[in-house]
Amino acid sequence: MSRALRVAIVGAGPAGIYAADALLKSHAAAEPGVSIDLFERMPAPFGLIRYGVAPDHPRIKGIVTALHKVLDKPQVRLFGNVDYPRDLSLDDLHRFYDAVVFATGADADRPLDIPGAELDGSFGAADFVSWYDGHPDVPREWPLDAEKVAVLGVGNVALDVARVLAKTAEELLPTEIPPNVHGGLAANRAREVHVFGRRGPAQAKFSPMELRELDHSPTIEVIVDPEDIEYDEGSVSARRGNKQIDMVASTLENWAIRDVGNRPHRLYLHFFESPSEILGAGGRVVGLRTERTELDGEGGVRGTGAFRDWEVQSVYRAVGYLSEELPKLPFDTVSGTVPHEAGRVLDGDGAPLPSTYVTGWIKRGPVGLIGHTKGDANETVACLLDDHAAGRLTTPGAPDEQAIETCLRERGVRFTTWQHWYRLDAHERALGEPQGRERVKVVSRDDMLDASGA
Repeated sequence: MSRALRVAIVGAGPAGIYAADALLKSHAAAEPGVSIDLFERMPAPFGLIRYGVAPDHPRIKGIVTALHKVLDKPQVRLFGNVDYPRDLSLDDLHRFYDAVVFATGADADRPLDIPGAELDGSFGAADFVSWYDGHPDVPREWPLDAEKVAVLGVGNVALDVARVLAKTAEELLPTEIPPNVHGGLAANRAREVHVFGRRGPAQAKFSPMELRELDHSPTIEVIVDPEDIEYDEGSVSARRGNKQIDMVASTLENWAIRDVGNRPHRLYLHFFESPSEILGAGGRVVGLRTERTELDGEGGVRGTGAFRDWEVQSVYRAVGYLSEELPKLPFDTVSGTVPHEAGRVLDGDGAPLPSTYVTGWIKRGPVGLIGHTKGDANETVACLLDDHAAGRLTTPGAPDEQAIETCLRERGVRFTTWQHWYRLDAHERALGEPQGRERVKVVSRDDMLDASGA
């Protein structure tokens, strides 16, 4: 091949950008060269970091600095505000590129199959995260009239939701939250937040640092019941074999034995409480029913048949994210992933779809931390390059770099570029400067496009 290898990556979050970085570092980048176009349905790049990380976690958002360096490379182009499949179909992508990599992530809530999940006041955590992160496609207002709130789940998303609900609006004002989010949180009536996990401290999926951050707020009193600190042989083994599990358990133990202070908002971490029903009256949430569980000796739990009702007025379900099905690609509805082998997409008969790959959460499910997607990207790109070297990639009919721009313009797609992101970035920073804030995030899609000059 005398021309550069043309690769389309659908999704400009960490997974997609890590895939671009792996391609840039490959032998193919030197000869015959690579030309990479990232397509993102948001007008701005960075995916999960912009729309999934809590605003009071600037440390994690610092990953953007490394991603910036990749998108600054001349071999990489960004096409924002481009939706698959509305603006470009799979056939379109194969017409313009030698290979297509899907890195679309997961931003929907995994369903929780218990009675009452449909009640008014029962929310998916992903929707709430999208709201406080200023996602352009969700409502601008959020009902925060509950004084007692339940959060179901013991992962980092549950911690983020609980922390944002328990903090004051003024604590979050120095972050990048937009005005509508600050206004909504200023009206928040929550004084008690209860986080429920059906297993024990050694099975919690918190990251140690994220857990400890709960206790840093001057307005949040974190409370753990000493009766919830319990381990079986499987739990002890897990602590011995994993430093992070041991650190989480140690933190919870220390909180369980200390005296309860007098900070105005209380955040309870409950273990061995399995949600069995969201209680309602008049169509609204009025409580949560849980079944007490006990360890089974191997780190799992079984129900005891003892139930308890908790008075809460809203429930947030943080039991996992789920990827959306991608048209023209096979999809496993249970795992929420595209069937694949080492990143090669497989059809219904188990044969590889030519020139079609996946990476990130659409590949392996929404587990692990942001950095873990690097390994996904390296594996997928290695398979893509093997197929390229073996002549297994399909030949695009219109590989010229300008062909995709012409197509988008002819279809009336108002797309953004990497240069447009720099303008939007400068605009958001200028909004924050008078208040001494790093930035104020722009929410509306049209406002983002206007500020970027698209």
